[in-house]
Amino acid sequence: MISKTAKIHELAYVEDNVEIGDNTQIGPFCIVRKGAKIGSNCKFTAYCEIRENVTIGRGTTMGSRCTISANATIGENSTIKYGFVLTDTPNLQEGNVKVVEGVGNNVLIGANVTLMPGFSIGDNAIIGACSQVRANVPSNEVWYGSPAKFYKKL
Repeated sequence: MISKTAKIHELAYVEDNVEIGDNTQIGPFCIVRKGAKIGSNCKFTAYCEIRENVTIGRGTTMGSRCTISANATIGENSTIKYGFVLTDTPNLQEGNVKVVEGVGNNVLIGANVTLMPGFSIGDNAIIGACSQVRANVPSNEVWYGSPAKFYKKL
C-alpha cells in the first residue's frame, strides 16, 4: 500500500506489492522493488535502488545513488549520504542463499560508504565518508577508513 501523502516522482519506478508510508518522498530515477517496506517521513533523493523485501524505518533519509540489497533492514531516523552500498553475496555452501545484514536506528553514514556482506552497523553509530565496513560496528561507536576501524565511543 502506498500512502496518499507519499510523493513519488514521475520518473521513479515503483513495483507492485510495496509499502510506502505517509509523507515519504521518492526522488527521480529511484527504483523500489517488490516487497519493499518504507516507513513514514523518509526521503530518497535520486537514483536510489531499494531491492526486494528491504525494510526501511520511518524518518530515514538517503542521498543520491544509494543501493540497498535485497532482504536488508535499515532502521529508523538514520541519515545516509550519497553513494552508500549495502552489498550481499551468495553463500555457495548454502545453495546460493545471500548473506545480508543491516543498519540500526539513528545511524549517520557518510558519503561513498560500502557495507560488506554479513556485517551490520549498530544503533547510534557514525561511519566516516569513503569507508569500507568489513566488521560489525557496535552501537554508539565512530568508525572510518578502508577498511573501517574503530575511532571512538560516543
